[in-house]
Amino acid sequence: MRRHPNFVPILITLLGLSFFGAMDGVMKAASIAVGPYGAMFWRGLVGAAMMAPLWWHQRRRAGTKGWPSRAVMRVHLIRGAVAVVMAVTFFYGLVRTPMAEAMALSFIAPLIALYLAAVMLGETVSRKAVGGSVLALAGVGVIAAGKFGGNYSHDGVVGLVAILASAVLYAWNLVLQRRQAQMASPEEIAFFQAALGFVFLAPGAVFLAPWPDLATWGVIAAAAALAMMSLMLLGWAYARAEAQVLVPLEYTAFIWAALVGWLAFAEPVTLRTLAGVTLIVAGCLFASRRDEPHLEPT
Repeated sequence: MRRHPNFVPILITLLGLSFFGAMDGVMKAASIAVGPYGAMFWRGLVGAAMMAPLWWHQRRRAGTKGWPSRAVMRVHLIRGAVAVVMAVTFFYGLVRTPMAEAMALSFIAPLIALYLAAVMLGETVSRKAVGGSVLALAGVGVIAAGKFGGNYSHDGVVGLVAILASAVLYAWNLVLQRRQAQMASPEEIAFFQAALGFVFLAPGAVFLAPWPDLATWGVIAAAAALAMMSLMLLGWAYARAEAQVLVPLEYTAFIWAALVGWLAFAEPVTLRTLAGVTLIVAGCLFASRRDEPHLEPT
């Protein structure tokens, strides 16, 4: 049995997404404490401080001097801006919605990203990638159906709209992630994502980012560490495999969101949720499966 040619990037992506799933739970706690804007602002500061020496060491080891080129900085700036708006709207919705449901609603993003990758990166989207994504999206639909059938509070509606808006931006972010990974090291990607997030949010921080207490600083530091590890792992993987191979794996983040929501916030995991997860995992496996070579009859 031959190993999938993208086995290692797929494995690293799954690990990176597990860190992101845990980070979402930690950031939900931070957002409740200091608001989504404040949580993102302070996480950017801590993350940049963590990554600055690692990035500097990586550049010295590679014999690189000065700042990245204009073309690379342009991608950093665009993805940094997209990521900031995406994250603030997502965490704004997350404090008003259970984690599993919020993640489920956000999963229109990988489907959009597959077609954006075709337009922006020139990738040919395979039938398996599309089929696997649709199967996984069906799993999301099974979970979301229960929510759509109920009565919404005002906060629930606002949270829903914020998460859906974030999902559209996340699709763009996934495509930018592939382009960025082809141009910069994982350390550089993580540093600029954190630093630019801090810089872009700085103008409103006086009004929207209250000073955290000691316990909240610990939560923010944990979120920053998880985010930086995830960004580096995903940066490494996206430099070595096409977006269409890795994007369907984003659906596995739902599993981590459901688990963290259950453990940290006592959010129940229903039979509907488990059925949806089964479809999500099946879709990911189908989308990432390698075609067997065709054998001519002898």
